[in-house]
Amino acid sequence: MSGLDWAGLMRAGLFGLRLTPDQFWRLTPAELSVMLGAAGAQGPMRRSGLDGLMAAYPDGTKGETCDE
Repeated sequence: MSGLDWAGLMRAGLFGLRLTPDQFWRLTPAELSVMLGAAGAQGPMRRSGLDGLMAAYPDGTKGETCDE
């Protein structure tokens, strides 16, 4: 078997986080771990992370449209 404590995870998700069953089952195990505050979860984005995203995905110039 997978070794996951499904009963415990369901209690934490449904009662602790107050998720609906549909919301719970749509989560990946990684997403649930982050929501439960698992150790090693990524912390908040710092300014350097924001700067990196802004450099990789710059805003268009004023009046520019997105053609999809």
